[in-house]
Amino acid sequence: MNAAPIQSKISATDIPLDMIANNRTLTQPQKVAEVSRQFEALMLRQILQETQKTVIPSTFSDSSTTADIYHDMVINQIADSISKSGSLGLAKTLERQLGHQLSSTPQAGKGYAAGTSPATSTETETTQPNN
Repeated sequence: MNAAPIQSKISATDIPLDMIANNRTLTQPQKVAEVSRQFEALMLRQILQETQKTVIPSTFSDSSTTADIYHDMVINQIADSISKSGSLGLAKTLERQLGHQLSSTPQAGKGYAAGTSPATSTETETTQPNN
């Protein structure tokens, strides 16, 4: 009896940021999109944390460690929700810019060794005499 392997559909949002670059199941545009979204979420977290700081200290505000942890969790969830909704637009702009840069860089196999560019290729360097 032959059974087909189970193919699990993996989403880029399920992969930790430090594992995205080496993941072979994601395409380059998916990687760029997820990194852009996570950058947007990071920026939103910083903005939301600044808005939550108290301007005037009060005896009625809870400044315990537990409250601080809860506020951080809420801010992280709000930032992730906003970035996943795409309503801010920063991730889409960053994704377009990164995609444009990736498409305009020379690829390995087009006359240059991997990791080199025309400016760093030692084969095309010429020495010019000092006058």
